[in-house]
Amino acid sequence: MYTNLVDRFIKYAKINTRSDESSTMVPSTQSQIDFANILMADLKEIGLSDIEYNDKNGYVTATLPSNMDQEVPTVGFIAHMDTADFNAENINPQVHENYDGKEIILNKDQNIILSPEDFPNMKNYIGQTLITTDGTTLLGSDDKSGIVEVISAVEYLLANPEIKHGDVRIAVGPDEEIGIGADRFDVEHFNAEFAYTVDGGPIGELEYESFNAASANITIQGKNVHPGTAKNTMVNALKLAIELDSMLPENEVPEKTEDREGFYHLLGINGTVEEASMGYIIRDHSREKFNEKKEMIQSIAKQINNRFDQDRIKVEVKDQYYNMREVIEKDMRSVEIADEAMRNVDIEPDIKPIRGGTDGSKISFMGLPTPNLFAGGENFHGRYEFVAVESMVKATDVIVEIIMLTSKK
Repeated sequence: MYTNLVDRFIKYAKINTRSDESSTMVPSTQSQIDFANILMADLKEIGLSDIEYNDKNGYVTATLPSNMDQEVPTVGFIAHMDTADFNAENINPQVHENYDGKEIILNKDQNIILSPEDFPNMKNYIGQTLITTDGTTLLGSDDKSGIVEVISAVEYLLANPEIKHGDVRIAVGPDEEIGIGADRFDVEHFNAEFAYTVDGGPIGELEYESFNAASANITIQGKNVHPGTAKNTMVNALKLAIELDSMLPENEVPEKTEDREGFYHLLGINGTVEEASMGYIIRDHSREKFNEKKEMIQSIAKQINNRFDQDRIKVEVKDQYYNMREVIEKDMRSVEIADEAMRNVDIEPDIKPIRGGTDGSKISFMGLPTPNLFAGGENFHGRYEFVAVESMVKATDVIVEIIMLTSKK
């Protein structure tokens, strides 16, 4: 049905499009610009219209024009081209047909094995065709699967003009993995009534609720003197860092939370007696609890500072994104259509909050309601990543169905 899906996925997966958090370029890497050029050529070849590359934000956009006489809502689909912070050089996808439920040797020389003992989710794909890594790189299913599924859907509709649909807008953007790609997304130019990021995991995922997110960067100024004469004089910045962390709620950490429970996550701590730094991310689905968490970390710093004749600890809190449910629940059409589309292709929707964020988190607050759809991949961001061809086909089915249902609304 989608004759180019597998070949296109393997072609795209082989291309290194890793983003770079330290870069000041837009996109953050030249490889993403190179990929954008490849993508535009492919979109032109299949016959889409309005194909553009925006060098101010790194997005490739295109249109599948309506084939209807009357006006219907314009729906959009968004995916991202970059891959995560793991080796993306010389990606060599491996295809395993009729998976038998046993371990898969990814790399015999290095004894790298994808085992259902470590990853029980593999058992869900017995009898299917899996695409894996060769054990030395990530695969890039996050989000090359999403890109390919969107392209396959519009390619199918172009080949079957008897299927009626309105305008469909697609966008493929950069730097999602480093959290800045959607910052420059042009909602007005995209010109859709609602959209979907195709960036989720296993079949059935439909997400319209994300974390509220902030970063907290902490600097600590100590006072270093000779330890032999340190009494009542030394201020050990590292000890203050440890003290601050110990004063946060011990159970509100990623390893002890689930569902809608928020957390403080200590990403790193560096320093000496003289000075230290700490980095946290703060997450909660509840805006009220989110604000309380931000206030708590600042309150703890103030409490410690009150012991000294100067502020030893400085906390810089920066909001990153908000729970997209606040926007989407005001107009649930996008969720209702996706729910119906999944059921129409025999998928039970798995609607749950994301313990993270998507580009849709930011884009929704720009005025475009954008829930997240499954793309099918598993074990993202590492050597054990895989995706089933059947999952990508199902995701494409859902996209086609959403487009058809939107034309009837």
